[in-house]
Amino acid sequence: MLDDMTADRSVAQSLPKPRNPDEPYRICIVCLGNICRSPMAEVVLRTELAEAGLAGEVIVDSAGTGDWHAGEAMDSRASAELSRRGFDGSGHVARQISGHWLDRYDLLLAMDANNYEDLLALAPGQPGVRARIRLLRSFDPDAPAGAEVPDPYYGSPADYAEVFELVAAAAAGLAGRLAAEFPTGSPS
Repeated sequence: MLDDMTADRSVAQSLPKPRNPDEPYRICIVCLGNICRSPMAEVVLRTELAEAGLAGEVIVDSAGTGDWHAGEAMDSRASAELSRRGFDGSGHVARQISGHWLDRYDLLLAMDANNYEDLLALAPGQPGVRARIRLLRSFDPDAPAGAEVPDPYYGSPADYAEVFELVAAAAAGLAGRLAAEFPTGSPS
């Protein structure tokens, strides 16, 4: 299924229509443990959306596909990288996504192919949900088709800096797409 998404870049970059035009557009960013990549992307995307005038019109949160970090704070290295860049991730509490959450979101953003496949596995027989799952980097106009955000957990501070750069580029691209789609500041 991921091959289908990467084959047509326009589909990968498209924004699913709002599930309910009278409510804020809801996005969930998903990685493995919800302590590194997805919370970094959540914080950065929220900031981009606020700068685009979409705070409150688009709601962003994050989750992990695994449960081993549920209830924990953001990884200290991820938090340090955010702080170094002027962002605050101190309020984050990790959580695990479950299949019954999927229909709450207009857009589900996976960090890598494994997260993407895990989200698809949570949505069997739900074509409406499956059509709302994308790779985060599909919204970075400079990223190649199928580009992923690598997991920095076993890496160095430089790996966290790289992750920041990748999620920042995708967040800027996505915020721009949302601002173009909802120019009045409302997803309706």
